[in-house]
Formats: sequence, structure tokens, C-alpha cells
Amino acid sequence: DNLLRRAACQEAQAFGNQLIPATMPLKKATVFLNPAACKGKAGNLFEKNAAPILHLSGLDVTVVKTDYEGQAKKLLELMENTDLIIIAGGDGTVQEVVTGLLRRADEAAFSKIPIGFIPLGKTCSLSHTLYPESTNQVQHITNATLAILKGETVPLDVLQIKGEKEQPVFAVSGLRWGSYRDAGVKVSKYWYLGPLKTKAAHFFSTFKEWPQKHQAALMYLGPTERPPEEPEEKSRPPLHVRLYRRLRSYWFSPKGCPKEVAPEDWEELKLSTIELCIATQNRQLDLTRTEDFMDICIEAESVSKGQFVHRGSQKMRDPHVCLEGSQHIQASRCILQLPEGTEGFFGIDNEEYEAMPVEVKLLPRKLRFFCDPRMREQLLQAAVQ
Repeated sequence: DNLLRRAACQEAQAFGNQLIPATMPLKKATVFLNPAACKGKAGNLFEKNAAPILHLSGLDVTVVKTDYEGQAKKLLELMENTDLIIIAGGDGTVQEVVTGLLRRADEAAFSKIPIGFIPLGKTCSLSHTLYPESTNQVQHITNATLAILKGETVPLDVLQIKGEKEQPVFAVSGLRWGSYRDAGVKVSKYWYLGPLKTKAAHFFSTFKEWPQKHQAALMYLGPTERPPEEPEEKSRPPLHVRLYRRLRSYWFSPKGCPKEVAPEDWEELKLSTIELCIATQNRQLDLTRTEDFMDICIEAESVSKGQFVHRGSQKMRDPHVCLEGSQHIQASRCILQLPEGTEGFFGIDNEEYEAMPVEVKLLPRKLRFFCDPRMREQLLQAAVQ
């Protein structure tokens, strides 16, 4: 482990030793660290494996430690301008920081700031997309930190989940509602059963009413076409060019009646399912796809108790996997209406929220996350093939 840390620090020092002009300020990096992640070990993991790399790289690093759940959302409202945002924690920390960032009044500007993710939590769904698999935790953390310095980014979709009264919540993985999620939350209670704890949690949950049905009404819109990438302007064009463009758009814009907007074509569906899952495409990134959509997976309700226990183990390994016999829908927006008196919880990026009627809207390619250059290369090669 020490050899891995040493090699990573030497690589980071090469970035720190680069000369910059005297007039150029240092790049500011704001780190949101959740010390409670990974059963309270995250703070120590960050200090030993990631912090030395960041400090050697020549970044002006500010570390903000969160003391309680939801604090990151509040801190993001007060955050001043920064060049990089780094999230050090698990899925819950990512979800809090992304939600705080996109709730800001000036989110259009702030959502362009690239985001780094250092996986320190118990569940880190984004790791599979951004970094190569690694069995060694130290190597995994140092790889992720070095990827931030290398500067390669990929665009990720975000889901905006809005209840009737609450402020919207934003997710990069997805929303789950159903029996597999409820049983998965209780797995840690059976820690004393060792490797059998997952099966035990799902087996004991079948003692409740069976079959377990979740009923709702779903309205959705189909996928949308992806607009072409806009070339980034390196610098602001001169004043006379900007004036000319404005006058041209004013003189040559078509006058008269505004175009009629085509009515939105909503599909409606009554559903009764053991679990509903709405997920982004971030798990299987395709940089060349021509349509933007989220995956809605409606699990079959006719599942035997044995199948439920077996499938529950699969769902623990990959929460957003769409199992055999499920109905699969692609949508850009959906409204989930729950019957009155519905109890239970949603899992939004592995964080619990009370179940209520919600509107889920896809924000395609909303945020840019740093990724390992090897992963980006793999994605581009897969796209060419």
C-alpha cells in the first residue's frame, strides 16, 4: 500500500512541478468530504491516500468536512466560485452535492464546473463508470485522485425528481421503489449470519403479505433526439462581432405568427409491480448515442418466494439491473402517481426519501465528471465498434 501511495505521489508531483505564468492564479479545488462514510473510516482514507496527491499537484485545495446529513446541500448554496469540485464519500455524498449544486440560482454557470469523485463510501455506483475495477482499495482511491489531475471528463445525465411541495432532488444513478429495495436496506441487520445475511433479509421479508404488490399510475414521454454538440468558444468574440450577430438575428428572424408547438404525446400506464426502477444511462455510457432517455424497469409481480430470494442477491450486486420478465420503457420524462395512503420509501441514489407522487425529468449530459483516461478510451473504442 505504501509503495502504491509513493508512486501516486511521484506522479502527482510532476503536475505540481509544472511552471505557470506569474499572472495566472492557482486552480482552486473545493473538496466536500463526508468523514462518516464507510462506517466512519472515510476521513482517515482521504488523509492517507488522496490528500497528499491533491496537495502535491499544485492545486489550491479547500477541504470542507460535513458534520451531518444534508449539510453539503446547504454549504453548496454558500460556495463561492471554484475551478473544481471534488466529492470524497459515497453515493449519498454525491447525491447531496449534486442536489445542492443544481438548486443554486446560478446553476447554469456552476453546472459547467467539472466534478471529481473520490470513492470512499460503502456504495459508490459511479466508480464502475469512471474508473477501472481494482481489488485494492488504496489503488482505487489513488487512481481516482490522479484521474482528477489528468483532466479527462465525460458528460453524465442527471434525473430531476420533484414532489408536489418539496424542492427537487437530483440523482446520477436513479430511483428505486419496491420490495427488493426494502429488503436490501435490512441486510446489515443480519450481520451475524455472515455471507448468508443477504439471503436471510430477503427470505424474512417474504413473511409479510405475499405477493408484495406496489400499485401506481405512470405517465411518460418517449426519448428525445440528442442535439449536436456545440463547439466551445475559447474566448469572447470582439464587440463588433457580437453586435453584428445580434442585429442579424433581429433583422432576419421570421416575423408574424409564432409556430404552433406540437402537443406532448404522453403515454399512460397502470402498473402493479414488485419493484419499479428509474435509472440513468450512466452505468452503460454511450458517448455516440443519438437519443437521450432514462430506463424505466417494471419488475414482474408474479415472482415465487424462492425467485425473490435469488433475484434479491442479484439486485444487491447491481441495484438497477432489469431482470428477466420485466417490462422495459425508455422515457425522457415521467409522472408517477401513487394511490392515497401509500407508505414506504424511495431509494434515490441509495438515500431514503418518503414515497410520494413525483415527476422525474431527465437532464441529459448535465454535469461533467473526471474519469480515468483508460475508461474514456474504452468508451470511445466501444462506440467505434
